[in-house]
Amino acid sequence: MTRSIQDWLDAYSVSHQNPTNKKIHWVCVPGIFWSIMGLLWVIPKPAFMAALPWLNWATLSLVVIVGFYVRLSWPLTLGMAAFTLLCLLSLAGLQSLIGVTGVLITSVAVFIILWIGQFIGHHIEGQKPSFFEDIQFLMIGPAWVMAFIFDRLHWRY
Repeated sequence: MTRSIQDWLDAYSVSHQNPTNKKIHWVCVPGIFWSIMGLLWVIPKPAFMAALPWLNWATLSLVVIVGFYVRLSWPLTLGMAAFTLLCLLSLAGLQSLIGVTGVLITSVAVFIILWIGQFIGHHIEGQKPSFFEDIQFLMIGPAWVMAFIFDRLHWRY
């Protein structure tokens, strides 16, 4: 059976009821997403990609991201694509300031610190993270945050 976006969001919400855990996730989930984009950004490119400065493993990941979300919700797909674009633009800017090694170090540090935050949130919640049940919840977390933003703006997802 294929789950709808609402089924996914409802299932994710079960282990995200505590207000403190929710606040932690609203900060940590987008930050972890950004850090993963950063880790993909710094993977060395093969020679055939060198001629296109914006073509790298982070921009190629958009195919997977859009492919996952498009089957669930067009509005959330557009929201996640816009957020991903902001992540990529910020990484390009950061690289121009601190170089590839700086982006790598920053991405690793953000990833580790925010995952510690996530696990603290789940300790407070008293629930294990949803991705222990299904790895796809790692992609639902960012959609859950985006759906919250859509709700606040009174947009349908």
